[in-house]
Amino acid sequence: MRLKNLVVTISSFVVAALGAVAATPPTMRLDYFHTGNATQELFSVDRIVIEPLPWPGNPSKPIDATNRGTYFFEVKDLSSQRVLYSRGFSSIYGEWVTTDEAKKANRTFHESLRFPAPVGPVQIVVKKRDAQNAFREVWSTNIDPHDKRIDTSKPPSPGPVLTLEQNGDPAQKVDLLFLGEGYTGAEQDKCKKDVRRLAEGVFTFSPFKERRKDFNLWAICTPSPDSGVSHPSRGEYRNTLFGSQFDVFGTERYALSFDNRAIRSVASFAPYDVMAIVMNSKEYGNGGIFGLYATVSIDFPSAIRVFIHEFGHHFADLGDEYYFNANVAYAPTIARVEPWEPNITALLDPRNLKWKALVLPDTPIPTPWPRDCYENSIRDTPIRIQQMRADGATAEQIAAYRRQARETTEHCLSDGPYANKVGAFQGAMYEDKYYRPQQRCIMLSGDRFCAVCQHAIEEIVDLDSRP
Repeated sequence: MRLKNLVVTISSFVVAALGAVAATPPTMRLDYFHTGNATQELFSVDRIVIEPLPWPGNPSKPIDATNRGTYFFEVKDLSSQRVLYSRGFSSIYGEWVTTDEAKKANRTFHESLRFPAPVGPVQIVVKKRDAQNAFREVWSTNIDPHDKRIDTSKPPSPGPVLTLEQNGDPAQKVDLLFLGEGYTGAEQDKCKKDVRRLAEGVFTFSPFKERRKDFNLWAICTPSPDSGVSHPSRGEYRNTLFGSQFDVFGTERYALSFDNRAIRSVASFAPYDVMAIVMNSKEYGNGGIFGLYATVSIDFPSAIRVFIHEFGHHFADLGDEYYFNANVAYAPTIARVEPWEPNITALLDPRNLKWKALVLPDTPIPTPWPRDCYENSIRDTPIRIQQMRADGATAEQIAAYRRQARETTEHCLSDGPYANKVGAFQGAMYEDKYYRPQQRCIMLSGDRFCAVCQHAIEEIVDLDSRP
């Protein structure tokens, strides 16, 4: 990738500094509490853990230069201040703090940072985007790997780790871990079938299909006390392994898992770079956070396509490309700054479009598209679904209506002279002031990633796999 010579130089230093010449280093995890509101942000250490398995990351790619994520962390040698390891990431807190609730209340979230265990004292530095989307330090803490308070105990085994597909050493592959959520002891066979079905589905989409050999696939199905997941807006609560629920931040279809400690304890028994939480549910709901996990309601009729959209968020920090009637909890932005997401632009400088290498000379910027057709096709969909629920429609009836509405939308997005071209199409990231690369992409609607999103995904595959 870019800065190849620099990466090689840094990698040589890191291998020596981490003592990884003779053996793969252990995996160290910093668990911490992230607390605050719209104006104040605090961090505090919960514990430092040595996980049961060796570090699964690529030893030749310790430094992250992709500029992804709301946050960024560095592991620095304490004496020399050299960066040994770095990665961008996002968090549930980072999303919550953009909601209206954060203006009037405090909340605390549990989070984790994982990295190869150092042999000497290090400083962990966490940075966050400022108003101009530049990273600024917001917290740091020091770790001495010889500190007796570092927890080296093993959590209880969650059960067998399923090897769905292993294409090589975890250090040279992207390790994708599927975690079953809301499956009782009697539903363990269903869990295994569901994770295999989802795993196969992922690799029917490009560029994952073409890069399959760069992945290892693992799964853990652990019995849950209750079947299903919680749905607070209906007063339905389930006792599950990871505290998964719909209605996150007041959005019915947004589904996340909140017990980070439990997630990390179970996941630590398998190599992983990325995670999917497979929810035993047929409701429409999902979520995806860069560097954390993606969730899917596995028995929803179009679960795999919906998951791929969320996996785009989790895996490559792709931004949402929808903007009209966007049912999200986030408050609108005020400033018009260039987003860091690789598939979104504010078009502040049309001559230097971030994906201009993929734009043909005869494509106008901004690029015309059948916007009225698209907006008319989706304008009444949320209202109609709400009315159907009030009238007692079944989940199957609502799903059928969603399919019908989607077909109309797809027709609009497939029309026009630039339907298959890369350009700058107005409307993205919940607002009119941002632009997306193509008319049609699974980050808006459809069944495939656009050319720009595919390129962005491959950058992350390259970061986590291959020498």
